[in-house]
Amino acid sequence: MCIPEHVAIQLRLEKYDEKEVTIADGSKRLVPYVGPLEIHFKNRVGLGGALVIGDQVLLGAIPMEDMDLVVSPKDRKIDVNPASPNIACSTIK
Repeated sequence: MCIPEHVAIQLRLEKYDEKEVTIADGSKRLVPYVGPLEIHFKNRVGLGGALVIGDQVLLGAIPMEDMDLVVSPKDRKIDVNPASPNIACSTIK
């Protein structure tokens, strides 16, 4: 998950660490890792941290998997998993 600096400031998130990221042009930089964050989407909730970078919020694959969300490429939307509409499910092996 990535959030802009102004969002981290508004939420008064604590910096826990720095992480090295590789951005689209191939360059690397150190960015703050902040949290904790509580993420809500419809009837789902997730907890985690975020990298502070960019100018928009980006919800990553790990928080989406944690909340049991699915992507509908046709509709260009995210929604709760229709196989488990009432509660998030996880597979543990």
